[in-house]
Amino acid sequence: MFENLTNKLEKIFSKLKNAPSLTEDQVESGLKEIRLALLEADVALQVVKEFITNIKPKALGQEIIKSTSPGQMIVKIVYDELVNILGSKHEKLNLKAVPPVSLLVVGLQGSGKTTSAAKLALTIEKNFKKKVMLVSLDVYRPAAQEQLKLLAETNNIQCLPIVEKQQPIDITKRALNTANLNGSEVIIFDTAGRTQIDLPMMTEIKQIKEIINPSETILVADSLTGQIAVNVAKEFDSSVNISGIILTRVDGDSRGGAALSMKHISGKPIKFVGVGEKITDLEIFHPERFANRILGMGDIVTLVEKAQQDLSEEKIKETEEELKKGIFTMDSYLAQLRQMKKMGGMEGVMSMLPGMNKMKDKMDQANIDEKMLVENEAIILSMTKKEKENPKIISGSRRKRISIGSGVDVTKINKLLKQFKMMSDMMKKMSKGQKIPSGMIPDEMLNQLK
Repeated sequence: MFENLTNKLEKIFSKLKNAPSLTEDQVESGLKEIRLALLEADVALQVVKEFITNIKPKALGQEIIKSTSPGQMIVKIVYDELVNILGSKHEKLNLKAVPPVSLLVVGLQGSGKTTSAAKLALTIEKNFKKKVMLVSLDVYRPAAQEQLKLLAETNNIQCLPIVEKQQPIDITKRALNTANLNGSEVIIFDTAGRTQIDLPMMTEIKQIKEIINPSETILVADSLTGQIAVNVAKEFDSSVNISGIILTRVDGDSRGGAALSMKHISGKPIKFVGVGEKITDLEIFHPERFANRILGMGDIVTLVEKAQQDLSEEKIKETEEELKKGIFTMDSYLAQLRQMKKMGGMEGVMSMLPGMNKMKDKMDQANIDEKMLVENEAIILSMTKKEKENPKIISGSRRKRISIGSGVDVTKINKLLKQFKMMSDMMKKMSKGQKIPSGMIPDEMLNQLK
């Protein structure tokens, strides 16, 4: 996510941080490099101009030049302005209305609108504890209604039954009646998309809006299209008055131009971001957290939230007690591996850790990939109960048996056992209140994985 921009900014800040003091020329040079990095990231020119205009007087202030850590102070100034252009604060989804609350989802074809509607439904049910019904109004794209129905059924979300040849206005009215009967608290209407904005499309959306009076009209825009996504937001807003944006495919966007320009140009907040293909890969957008990620500082808060989503309070307390006692078994390690897979694998977790780019380089050098998670899971599942509780008893003959059972080479079993020992030692240190090295993945552990 935004790797190119993050790498460039980290290099710029590295030069500024290493200087014992800064001259005005050095600051001016740094600001020029930041400006170029933002333009290369496809950030809108007027946003870049305002960004530099806002940070320049603060960065050139005497308190910066004479500061004992001028580089750090400039990073703070840049961070504050990034938060400002991303939207300053998190804009909550408006569900404060008499049930059933209607949400209207709009966007161009191919932006990920239907999938985002399903993701949004699951997010509302999990985070807001409200019963949601999905409704497809897309009678134009082949199998569009069936796609939404399948997503709903797969994830135990209620979906309005399909009636052949029924038109969007009639579907809308039927949905409102059905919601009153089945007790749905939120209805998400997935409207039809087009390859381009046209008058019939906007007219239909306006007619639907008049009927449902939505508390939110949410535009789904593709982050990878950069400034095109920003222009689409402006056009939709001028026609149907959108209230917020879901920015999709952010995980594959190495530049970040759309995210950094969207709020400033359209005037509408980004409320959610799509960070993967799975139905759970929708994140609530927090400007300050994204500013941290852009500057390579990670996003520990979101990481912790993701980790807790699939864990019960009882399981969290159990894990805490085990950590306090220094207990760490292969079953504990297996639980961690599975949780990491749910959170988007190694890449998903790494993207939220401070200094992620440096760590990613180390992982690439150590040949660590997502396949390792699957192999390690197979190895642990091939162990006996006694072996999981006490891996020290795993002799050569046991390793051969585990290798046959898991379909994994013995050398990889040896690596796993080395990883486990290191993790176990780290857990014991933590239980005794000892400090762990600041790097989230110590060099010695990476060396063990090679």
